[in-house]
Amino acid sequence: MPVFPAPDRDQGLFETLLIAAGEPVELDAHLGRLGASLATLFDAVLPPGLGPRVRRSASGTELGRMRIDVDPEGGEATLASEGVDPAAFFPTWERGAVLRSLPCDGGLGRHKWADRRRLGEVRNGPVSLLLDRGGEVLEAGRANVFIAHEGVLKTPALDGRILPGVARAGAIAAARDAGVPIAEGRLTHEELLAADEVFLTGSVRGVEPARSLDGAPLPSAGELSRQVAAGLRRRWLRAPSADDAPAPAGAPQPGQLVR
Repeated sequence: MPVFPAPDRDQGLFETLLIAAGEPVELDAHLGRLGASLATLFDAVLPPGLGPRVRRSASGTELGRMRIDVDPEGGEATLASEGVDPAAFFPTWERGAVLRSLPCDGGLGRHKWADRRRLGEVRNGPVSLLLDRGGEVLEAGRANVFIAHEGVLKTPALDGRILPGVARAGAIAAARDAGVPIAEGRLTHEELLAADEVFLTGSVRGVEPARSLDGAPLPSAGELSRQVAAGLRRRWLRAPSADDAPAPAGAPQPGQLVR
């Protein structure tokens, strides 16, 4: 396997979260993860007043993304926001991810380093699928990975090699609420290629179907990913049901969430 450079600590840590109807989605979870990493890696704490600052900055944005970069040495946080294409919010299978395998011995770990050189990704290019020794699937460059097989959802376990995704946790909760069995454990490259459904979960795109891996087509998303997508969307938009969920202006309506 190739040897990757250690993350540049001077670049610090970051979080990316969704803004919907002027509200930062899952803000407490994102700041909790960021704060835990700061404490573990740098013996530092979140900059004072970061939560209220994020909320003020999100106000007025209907559908967008915000990146929070933290310099642990200087104790400063930088916020940057931009709009999100509504078609990229819980995208259809036709707009899903194109994956390419990337060997990554030991994975990227549980912290979200701002230094992402190891992924080698370019914007609008293929999404890296990180594989440990033996072809074990870890995560995607921007998301966690799920497969569906014979009515069961499976995703790699949180064993320190992957990011404990906020959307991952929400998707698991949504699956359990829908009565869908979940298995967290070892996931192989072969299992992924043989799966009935393959999808990614990320904090901006939500549930994103995976269309192909290294040029090999993957199956179109089906009922289990639809159930997870509907539940996660309800959670994020705080709506009682998928049919009457008030969506941000320009965002896909519930009937469009076909995956």
